[in-house]
Amino acid sequence: MSQPVFETRLPGVPCRRGKVRDVYDLGDRLVIVATDRLSAFDWVLPTPIPDKGRVLTALTLFWLDFLQVPNHLLGTDVTALGPPFSQHAKILEGRTCIVRKATVVPVECVVRGYLAGSGWKEYREHGTVCGVELPPGLQQSSPLPEPIFTPATKEESGHDQNISFAQMSAITGPDVAAALRQRSIDVYRRAAAYARGRGIILADTKFEWGHVPTGELILIDEVLTPDSSRFWPAADYRVGTSPPSYDKQFVRDWLESTGWDKNSPPPALPPEVVQRTRQKYVEAYERLTGKKLP
Repeated sequence: MSQPVFETRLPGVPCRRGKVRDVYDLGDRLVIVATDRLSAFDWVLPTPIPDKGRVLTALTLFWLDFLQVPNHLLGTDVTALGPPFSQHAKILEGRTCIVRKATVVPVECVVRGYLAGSGWKEYREHGTVCGVELPPGLQQSSPLPEPIFTPATKEESGHDQNISFAQMSAITGPDVAAALRQRSIDVYRRAAAYARGRGIILADTKFEWGHVPTGELILIDEVLTPDSSRFWPAADYRVGTSPPSYDKQFVRDWLESTGWDKNSPPPALPPEVVQRTRQKYVEAYERLTGKKLP
């Protein structure tokens, strides 16, 4: 187990911090560092999860290699960037991607193959998911007849908001919306088929895409990780239940049990919750790739 990395600081390089990532701007490129920060209920928790950033990075690299779709990755060698990156190589290695800059399409491209989460809630009330009509009689965690594309707006703070395909088309233009729907569903299908062969169900996931100066659409950000996807162990899957998932559910469950009001800074996580959450992330990587975490 590596020492957890809550935050990186590289003097002299402009940095923007997201909930999990520290993004350094080199002018023509970005350097994205996946820290071990964990967010839940729209808060960044004070306790990092060791190796979480390394899992997110290693899984993203695995999927980009597997999928072979145009994407933003240029490399991972932080020593080639020179100082100050090379001076902090021990901390950065295994959790850093050097990427092309892209103009982000301001819509999360969500693909769902199963009825779960907010989709299950909407279906019970309206028989739809993000306005997509579904057949009656489905249960929690039911497989959908076909994967569905359910975009959401990207919100800087708070939860992303589900929108209709027509609303997405108004934001991005109809041609871009149609292209991203087709590409996102294609990537989901291929990834879900592969994961099923490894004993894991990919229930849903979200992708981010961006334009490069040529106008080409490329896949950006993390890809098919436990933070962006709902992975279920196939052996534990039962229709009508909420299967255990390879993500931060232990953390959410523990926070719900503490009486925390979700409006004030969250409490520190106890060691056993940290350890179990780390195990879930590492297990997701090892099950999907067939390799030990580097």
